[in-house]
Amino acid sequence: MRPLTCVIIDDEPLALDVLAGYCAQVPMLELKGRFHDALEALTFVQYTPIDLAFVDIHMPRITGLQLAQLLPRPGPRVVFTTAYHQYAVESYSLSATDYLLKPIAFERFLQAVNKVRTALFTGQPLPLPPPALAEPAAPASAAAPDAMYVKTEHRLQRIAFDDILYIEGQKEYLMLYTESGKIMTLQSFLRVEEVLPPERFARIHKSYIVALNRIEHVERGKVQVAGRLLPIGDTYRDIFNLRIRAQNLL
Repeated sequence: MRPLTCVIIDDEPLALDVLAGYCAQVPMLELKGRFHDALEALTFVQYTPIDLAFVDIHMPRITGLQLAQLLPRPGPRVVFTTAYHQYAVESYSLSATDYLLKPIAFERFLQAVNKVRTALFTGQPLPLPPPALAEPAAPASAAAPDAMYVKTEHRLQRIAFDDILYIEGQKEYLMLYTESGKIMTLQSFLRVEEVLPPERFARIHKSYIVALNRIEHVERGKVQVAGRLLPIGDTYRDIFNLRIRAQNLL
């Protein structure tokens, strides 16, 4: 029986080393590549058949959740790795085979590999364990949030994801453009990106995040949202184009 081919995708060198060491201890695994850059890994997987991808969720430029949506179909089985238990529900919705919470014990790693092997043998997808099993603090019936709270002046303002048009960075502040108006908050892009549903929003520039379903058109390195043309930065161009294709917006 041939070994399972796999790749590891994680921007943390130590995490790459740990998982690579685990792979070396499992005869049924053949490590084909380790990547700290998600776009480089995506290119590799698109041209190299792989059985299994260990994907970190919290990465710069493109999250592991976004990467999973861009993988070829049919493609590798995905096992998410993360230090953040709050992503369990989103991972489950993406039909990942398993969800490993860091620090990852070898026994738990081996369980995930066996799940993938069983799924490939039977030809049937294996669901994630309920979030309550992946992380005791997360209730199994938890639903994905539909809004976030931002601090404005001396209060917390609830903003529904459906109402957001785009977000603009203005020095140390963020300006959120919504259907009901503009909201300024002292917040970082990194924190907002952690909260926004990755399948619904995209970073297109160092200063802009847009709601994908609010894009009116794309032209010459710009997108139009709510009648305003926003630039697409060179750093974000390739992944944005992939996101657009994945959303069937072209």
